[in-house]
Amino acid sequence: MNRRDAVLALAAFGASPLAAQTPETGRMFRVGVLAGGGPNFDAGIEPFRQRLRELGYVEGRSISLAVRNAEGKSERNAELAADLVRIPADVIVVQSNPALVALRQATQTIPIVMATIADPVGSGFVATLARPGGNITGLSNMSEGVSAKWVELLMEMAPKAKRLAVLWNSQMTPHQNMWRTIQSASVDLKMRPQTWEARTPEEIGRAFDEMGAQRMEILVILPHPTFNVHRRQIAELAIKHRLPSLYTYREFVDAGGLLCYGPSVADLWVHAADYVDKVLKGTKPMDLPVAQPTKFELVVNSKTAKALGITIPQSILIRANEVIR
Repeated sequence: MNRRDAVLALAAFGASPLAAQTPETGRMFRVGVLAGGGPNFDAGIEPFRQRLRELGYVEGRSISLAVRNAEGKSERNAELAADLVRIPADVIVVQSNPALVALRQATQTIPIVMATIADPVGSGFVATLARPGGNITGLSNMSEGVSAKWVELLMEMAPKAKRLAVLWNSQMTPHQNMWRTIQSASVDLKMRPQTWEARTPEEIGRAFDEMGAQRMEILVILPHPTFNVHRRQIAELAIKHRLPSLYTYREFVDAGGLLCYGPSVADLWVHAADYVDKVLKGTKPMDLPVAQPTKFELVVNSKTAKALGITIPQSILIRANEVIR
């Protein structure tokens, strides 16, 4: 790299060449962030930064962040991943499964820390949770049995429901695994589940029209960057079609969704900063086991329940981390 390229790379991280020399380390650690967008990013990036500060890193002195956000447009991931590799980052934090697919194609050497990745083993990102192998480690945002819990919670909200709709992207391996778990749980609860595919706002609208025409009674939205970005549209359509709906993240409930049960995004990003710290101090990703979430949130929106004509059962109210009124 010549002097001009070095200056441009430093500028991309918001730093000057002089700022890169620190008395503590003698260098600036360059941390890339490849985000898919939506609540997984919005709710996580500041806790991530705060945890890095607690660990002793100072932005602009000992560390610099290059954040690239696809904003729910998966087709941008390859370009953004290549940009972070060119910098080059010392470690890259990745937020979504589609972003990690692109990032893995862009580099097999730069350490990658997963912040909120679904089913990293089933998706082929790591060999096992205990021994990830390669250059990828970090956190999974799901643990076994969560998909079944979604069905059970919806049944508590609408105990007479029998027709369950699932909004998904069939090309995502985690969605296929979640769907199998939902099918199994539905058999035990005598439910009839059916999937709807959607990848754009227009397809989301058509999917809800079809759900309404087929008189679906409850709905699970599987986690995906596109759904995250269009969470308000999805929440409004669910109310319009009178579909009690469950989501993975509380940000959907903030946007008008009925119910969520899933991991704390902020907590996952905090632990992602711990992984970054270990990698920057010399630990190889292959030597860091992948962690699963330990902190889950159950949030319900009483306004949406009222709009749907639902009385929130006491069994959910007493377990809820928060009731939005």
